[in-house]
Amino acid sequence: MGKHTAGKLVCIIQLICSLTLFGVMWTSGMVPMKYLAVAGAILLVLLAITFGLQFVKNKAYIAGIVISVIMSLLSVVLIFALLKTDNMMREVGGAEYKTDNMIVVVKKDNAAAELKDAKQYRFGKQTAVDSDNTALMIQKINKIVGTEIEVTEYATVKELGQALLNGEIEAAIYNQAFDGLLDELLEGYGKKVKVLYQYGIDTKLPKEEKKTEQKSSIPLGRESFSLYISGIDVSGPVTTTSRSDVNIIVTVNTKTKQILLTTTPRDYYVTIPNISGEQRDKLTHAGIYGVDASITTLENIYGIDISYYTKVNFTSLIKIVDILGGVDVNSEYAFSAGGYTFNEGLNHLNGDAALAFSRERHSFESGDNQRGRNQEAVLTAIIKKAMSPAILKNANQLLTEISDSIETNMTPKEMAQLIQMQLNDGAEWNIVSTNAVGQGGKEACFSSGAQLLYVMWPDETSVTAIKEKMQQVINGKIITE
Repeated sequence: MGKHTAGKLVCIIQLICSLTLFGVMWTSGMVPMKYLAVAGAILLVLLAITFGLQFVKNKAYIAGIVISVIMSLLSVVLIFALLKTDNMMREVGGAEYKTDNMIVVVKKDNAAAELKDAKQYRFGKQTAVDSDNTALMIQKINKIVGTEIEVTEYATVKELGQALLNGEIEAAIYNQAFDGLLDELLEGYGKKVKVLYQYGIDTKLPKEEKKTEQKSSIPLGRESFSLYISGIDVSGPVTTTSRSDVNIIVTVNTKTKQILLTTTPRDYYVTIPNISGEQRDKLTHAGIYGVDASITTLENIYGIDISYYTKVNFTSLIKIVDILGGVDVNSEYAFSAGGYTFNEGLNHLNGDAALAFSRERHSFESGDNQRGRNQEAVLTAIIKKAMSPAILKNANQLLTEISDSIETNMTPKEMAQLIQMQLNDGAEWNIVSTNAVGQGGKEACFSSGAQLLYVMWPDETSVTAIKEKMQQVINGKIITE
């Protein structure tokens, strides 16, 4: 290579690092074309400078080596950062399975310390729903204890829980998602029992057939789509099947930059397609049967297709808000909840305050309806903050922090498309909120048997108005209220 061989070798390393960086930026799908062009030009110019300096006769070649080393190291750092972001999106996105956490429960004072200690116990199961998972759980138990256990059948989960508390059986087998329902049906149930054994069962979710090879600059290959946000009532793993206490549909038109947030009350008294037949149940109970059951229920209510879902829990909300540096939330009322005081108008909230704001309903005359509007206010604030270029450029940190607290079926490629679009145009979105309303009462629910629970009968006028708004957004009409 002649003179300055070491410098030229360093430049070759710089070339390899630069090409790798550009390739990773290109394949990530997150970097807009205009930024790629600028990045490519900068990398090319710096390479030309550092390589050219190796042919001068004075000591300027040393500066070229220094610049080359710095650029190589910087490129490596950026490569790893982009790859890490991609990996985080893979962990968060592309969910294809739901997890049913099946459990064996005994009374709190039961002496058994592990499942083998219950080998001679009388077990109980309910036959109303979830029979496939229950059968798999019994097979697992038989394998662990080394014999076929004695199992008594009960018609409903309430009867099963009552039999356990009454001593008719010594252990109960059911989906942990029913814990919240059992607390509704049997006062103090959760404090009277303990989990002896648990076993997670993964079930593949139905997959929507998506259009293929669409040559479109529009993210996700379509101008409009709907996303379901499910807020489950647990603080543990977000993958766990559970009641859905927050049910928000996000209807998006990427061309008009319009978002419609629709909240449906958790107690909405509806049918759950393919689950409850003609019998009605509370919307929150649909989550017991998986996120796909909640989606089909909401699709049935509003007559729309919901392509995507995002599942979050209490932990998710706190983390997201704190990572964003807090959010500015508009409150319709002044009230106190969870140790926080909220003013009418704009409030800057951290994660814990945002959770308290989102969960409160007893302070309002309209109860759950106002809670739904407050949840929409928090979500609106999160979207506005998260859509800023400054935040999107730090997507890696955000995804790293929330990867274990959020689940979505949106693929990494689709998430990257949305990030690229927003970084490219930086457009402001028009976000409008609405919520379904209804009339409260007490009715029997599919999941609870004959016992009457508080429900909300849907107001069909309200539902019809929401349907119209959704179609307006889908059709590209701008709505302001």
